[in-house]
Amino acid sequence: MKCKNNSFTGSMLSLTLASSLICASPVAWADDIERAVEYRQGVMNVFGWNMKAMSNMMKGKIPFDQKVFAHHAKDLASASGLNLLPGFPEDSESEESDALPEIWMEFDDFEAKYQKLAEAARGLSETAVNGDKASLGKALETTGKACKACHKKYKN
Repeated sequence: MKCKNNSFTGSMLSLTLASSLICASPVAWADDIERAVEYRQGVMNVFGWNMKAMSNMMKGKIPFDQKVFAHHAKDLASASGLNLLPGFPEDSESEESDALPEIWMEFDDFEAKYQKLAEAARGLSETAVNGDKASLGKALETTGKACKACHKKYKN
């Protein structure tokens, strides 16, 4: 037996489906923002891991090993080659992040500073292949300054 209100039932089903999608959109958007924050924090953790290891070698906190240093420099250069900027979408300030609102107000400057970090990290990686400890220290210092330039202005 066929229902006489079939068009009404179909309309209600369409309306219910449409409202479900509309209501779910903010949830999906919030999830995307959360994932973006996790992405940028993950990349930053890779930066920190490698910078700390190289810095500790240069400070004598751990034994200096050129091969290990070069490995960290290569990993840092690789990570800085990632496109980090999608990790900073509009409205992604959060309690779980140290990112300051200035990032989004001066995004071009933020991007330029990130590019300088990538350049410095590539230079450090190239120097680490055959460089002596003094040249490695200078290249690491340049890379550290590139990191700090961004942190000083854009990190809480």
